[in-house]
Amino acid sequence: VQLQASGGGLVQAGGSLRLSCAASGGTFSRHVMGWFRQAPGKEREFIAAVTGNGGTTYYEDSVKGRFTISRDNAKKMVYLQLNNVKPEDTAVYYCAGSTKPFGPRRPDEYLAWGQGTLVTVSS
Repeated sequence: VQLQASGGGLVQAGGSLRLSCAASGGTFSRHVMGWFRQAPGKEREFIAAVTGNGGTTYYEDSVKGRFTISRDNAKKMVYLQLNNVKPEDTAVYYCAGSTKPFGPRRPDEYLAWGQGTLVTVSS
């Protein structure tokens, strides 16, 4: 599956943003889809994942209650809604696809990656 992320930009602290990831090729509904982010000088970190049928979601603790992952298998899209953003949310955000079950959280568990979209949160 090939992935292309979009929707990043500049947002003020406390604001909202929705990231989108379009998939092509492969069997999208069989992939767990995840979002990761990487801030300058830091390692890529897991943010959220959603199972193939959209029934189960997983979140990193620091974004629980603020970010929401969802998917539309008919459109081959996955989304990440960012609410109440903070300056520490500034990073390049990547969507990724995995055939591992149960919400994989390590980057090496994901085989397909989008190109990344930059989110900058101003204070």
